[in-house]
Order: sequence, then C-alpha cells, then structure tokens
Amino acid sequence: MTESIVVISMPGEGHVRRLLPVIDLLCARGRTVHVMTHARFRAGVERVGAHFIDLFAPYPLAAADATSLPNASRYVSFAGVYGERLADEVAALAPALIVYDTFAVVAPVIARRLGIPYVNVCANHAAVPARVLAALRKDPQVATAAACWAAIQRLKDVHGMSSANPFSFVEAQSPYLNLYCEPPEFLDAADRPAFEPIAFFGSLGPALHEEGPPNLFPRSPRNLRIYVSFGTVIWRYFAAQACAALRVISRTFAERDADLVIGLGGHRLEAAARHALVQRNVQVFDYVDQWAVLGAADIFITHHGLNSTHESIYQGVPMVSYPFWGDQLAQAKRCQQLGLAVPLATAPRAPVDPEALLAAITRLGEAREGFAKRLAEARAWELRTIAGREAVIDRVLALTRAGCDCSQELR
Repeated sequence: MTESIVVISMPGEGHVRRLLPVIDLLCARGRTVHVMTHARFRAGVERVGAHFIDLFAPYPLAAADATSLPNASRYVSFAGVYGERLADEVAALAPALIVYDTFAVVAPVIARRLGIPYVNVCANHAAVPARVLAALRKDPQVATAAACWAAIQRLKDVHGMSSANPFSFVEAQSPYLNLYCEPPEFLDAADRPAFEPIAFFGSLGPALHEEGPPNLFPRSPRNLRIYVSFGTVIWRYFAAQACAALRVISRTFAERDADLVIGLGGHRLEAAARHALVQRNVQVFDYVDQWAVLGAADIFITHHGLNSTHESIYQGVPMVSYPFWGDQLAQAKRCQQLGLAVPLATAPRAPVDPEALLAAITRLGEAREGFAKRLAEARAWELRTIAGREAVIDRVLALTRAGCDCSQELR
C-alpha cells in the first residue's frame, strides 16, 4: 500500500497554485495524495495525479464565519468549528503527513490530533509573523465576528492552541519544515529564523501550465505591450481604489503608442465601470491566462502579489510597482532594490499621477538593457530553486519515516 499524504488549502487561487508543484512532485514519487480544497480547483488537482476532496461542501466556510475581516480570519473560525470532524475524516485516509498552505489553520490542528508531522507551504513574501501581527492589530479594517472569538476559545480549550487569535493564519508555521515560495535572494537573512526549519521551493510550476489561449495583444502592435493586473484579493477590500487607478492608467495610454491588456482577476465590474476603462488600444478581461499574457508583454503594472511577481520575473518582464497592502509593499520594495521594478506611487493605493506613470514607463524603456540583465539574473535564481526541488521533496518525505515527535504545542 502506497504512503498517503493529505494536502489542505483554503479557497484562494494563488494559494492552491503555489501548492500544485509540491503536489505534482509528491505524486511523481508514487505517493497517494489527497487534496482537500475548493471545488473550483478540482481539475488542476486531478491533472497532476492527486485525488480531489471537496473541503467546503460538507464544511461551509460561511457557516463557520461569514463576516470577520480580513477574510483570512474566517479560516481561524473554520479550524475551531470543524477541527474535530475534519480530523476524523482525515484519519480515515491514514496519512503519514499533512502538507498545507499557511492560511489553512485547521491543518496543524488535525495533524496534532492525529499525531503526524505537518509541512507548511508559505503563503506570502517575507511574512514574519511578529511583523504582520503588529500591522494587523493597527489595521482599521479589522473586524472580528463573535463567531470567530467563539472558535478561538475552542481552539484553546479543545485543541491546546494556547495563543489562538483572529490572526493565527499568519502564525501557522510548521516545527518540522516550511517550504518558502521564493528563491533565497528574496528573504533577508534577518527574517529567515522566523521560517526555520526552511527549504526554498519557489512558487512557479512552468511545466504545469497548459497551452494558453491566443495572444490577447493585437497582432500589429503600436509599440509597447503593457499588461495591467492587481490580482484577485484586492477587489475584496480596495475595489474603489483599484478602479480609480485603472481609469487613470487607461486614460493615460489612450491613443498613445501602446497596447494595454487589463486583467481583473476574475472580478466582474459593473458595466459603466468597465466601459470607462475601454479604449481603442485598451482591452479589458474579467480573467486572463496571466502566464500566457506575460509571455507576450513588455511591461507589467502590478500589485506585486507573490505569484504575479515571480511569473513576471520568469517571463523576463520588468514591473511597475503599485502595491495595495500587506506583503505587497515589501515585495515591491525588494523588486525595486534588485533592479526588477520601478515605483508608480509614493504610498500604497495613492492616486495614480499620469505624469508619474509615463515617467515610470520611460525609465524602463531608457534602461531596458539594465533591467533585462537583472531580470535574467533573477530568472536564474528561479530556475536554480526549481532544480533543487527534488532534494526538498526528499526532506518532506523523510518526515514520514523519521518517527517525529508530534507533541509540539500549537501557538
């Protein structure tokens, strides 16, 4: 009977995408991998040879907590409400190991209950828990529902999670192994201890991308091909600011020597807001195959989500930084330090100034060779990290045979 491994992810597309290369390699090693996540990711999970289990049909997230902000606090509620039942379901699969996305707070709860080791796949760029917690505690948008507080008490009383709090989704590191989803050059040495024991795995799965749709840019380009996207999550919190920025970007390039493709990360704008973005040389799509679009783009105006940033590096596309919140700010700063990006604004979500936008594009054009050189160097880091994955998987699988002490107290 082959060794069984359970993988657990919350319903964010970027989170599942980062787990797929791990799942793919575990399946390639002959392990039986059960992936518990949202139904919309079933095809991708089964494509790499894993068994899909719908995590949220029998355990609806909204029933545990429908209102806490940030949304990730609801994953803490999910763990408190469903922890025991999910542990029983996972036990029936007889796993030797659990692999999970950091936001899946329920995964360590289950693993400790079953007495098996667990491996965390880091969710964000340099998300040192103490630093992230300090920022969240000052964030005026935070609103913790009564359901979340009740679930937190259960995590403490039933599961021994003594330091459970509404932001435990940033503290769910593993005492066994944490897979960091970037090359080591993106993590400062001072931040590394927060993720030990650590292995650098990266976030990209180039071999997992299916052939994309036809190129979305016009066949006869005017000059620059510019791709603009702010990802998926920002639309939950900053839709007004995102729309305002996109309107300025669209109007600034209207009728200029450039073609723009705007991807909305699956968000559906109202007809009037969408119409305000469309120009003769500006196309707007609810969803695009970002990997394919970046393969044809000259410049990427980005929020600096982790996946977006590293996809752009792999495709050799210089970036214009427009971060909104969280780890995006630090990621933007790091990319600028490394010579991979230029800033668009002086503060997160600041109004976009047309002159500053044109100046950023001009700067990328005038220093094209320098940016290309730095991007090539950073792409080599990505390739080196990908090449080292087999050794990382060896470390992961060693945990299933090491007779690990699984008694560590959850924080």
